[in-house]
Amino acid sequence: MKDYDYMKLAIELAKAAKGQTSPNPVVGSIVVNNGEVVGMGAHLRAGEAHAEVHALKMAGEKARGGTIYVTIEPCSHHGKTPPCADLIIEKGLAKVVVASLDPNPLVSGRGIERIKAAGISVETGILKEEADALNKVFFHYIKTGTPYVTLKTASSLDGKTATVTGESKWITGEEARLDVHQLRHEHDGILAGVQTVIADNPSLTTRLPNGGKHPIRIVLDHKLRIPEESTLLHDGQAPTWIITGNNIDSEKTDRIRNSFVEVFPLSSETIHIDEVLIFLGEKGVTSLLVEGGSTIHGSFLKAGRFNEVISYVAPKLIGGKDAPALFGGEGIPNIDEAVPLKIQSVQQIGNDLKITAVPLEGE
Repeated sequence: MKDYDYMKLAIELAKAAKGQTSPNPVVGSIVVNNGEVVGMGAHLRAGEAHAEVHALKMAGEKARGGTIYVTIEPCSHHGKTPPCADLIIEKGLAKVVVASLDPNPLVSGRGIERIKAAGISVETGILKEEADALNKVFFHYIKTGTPYVTLKTASSLDGKTATVTGESKWITGEEARLDVHQLRHEHDGILAGVQTVIADNPSLTTRLPNGGKHPIRIVLDHKLRIPEESTLLHDGQAPTWIITGNNIDSEKTDRIRNSFVEVFPLSSETIHIDEVLIFLGEKGVTSLLVEGGSTIHGSFLKAGRFNEVISYVAPKLIGGKDAPALFGGEGIPNIDEAVPLKIQSVQQIGNDLKITAVPLEGE
């Protein structure tokens, strides 16, 4: 096997923990000696052992003189765990192969410098593009301090999200809906507008066959119109954050607050997307899945504050000029101001299509 093959295996290990490690990156590691894989590991959860630690523990004495493959640069600072760079030096590795460099100012090249200073050979950039994509959320959050935003939509082939009477269950099939639950598991927060809560009374939880992590449920509701009987105010399944304007009913606020429901008024009567994202970033939300209606999606589009669009398209035609479409609000006035996207993938999931795209300027 070549470096490429070993790093590919490390990346696959990292993928298994996607959605579990926030605010840390997902990381996989392989230790090889004399052409034999002697250790492997992945970072499973923030505050727990890093991938290199698991791999080196498994390798034991067989690590000495071997090569360790890591999907992201080994850390050099003391956080909740000791520096992995020091452990690699201590275990007597002969070579370190790294896919991605860490943009975290606490790491950023220092781990590699420390390892090189100890006389260990270092090679970087093996499968960098694939490894970078795996940690797009982490890199974005470190650089901007705001969450990586994914707009999720579901529509008929003619772009309708419901019929003219408002009926929307179910446009897409069961397989596509299950895929959405996997997305929820992988995100820190899920965001919807109050109108969606009023119309659908959603739970906004993760429902996978083998369980999954529930995201923080975030509702934009500038006048605090959320019905007090709403499921997400009472089920206790996940934290629920109601983000409002600064002029709301304080008595209603007191009534709906409980051990898992909080109300956060922002600085003005209206809600601005930029302020929401800064607030969520300060709260440690690194990734945000927006499952709002057309108004919410239109607000993110108008603000230009999204990093990815995942659109599920069902082979159905609904029609009707008054049937709701994917993006509402004011819209883009001129075609040359439309947001250009690059389609990254098109998959068939059941009878539906899943289209993943990113803004061209975000490349």
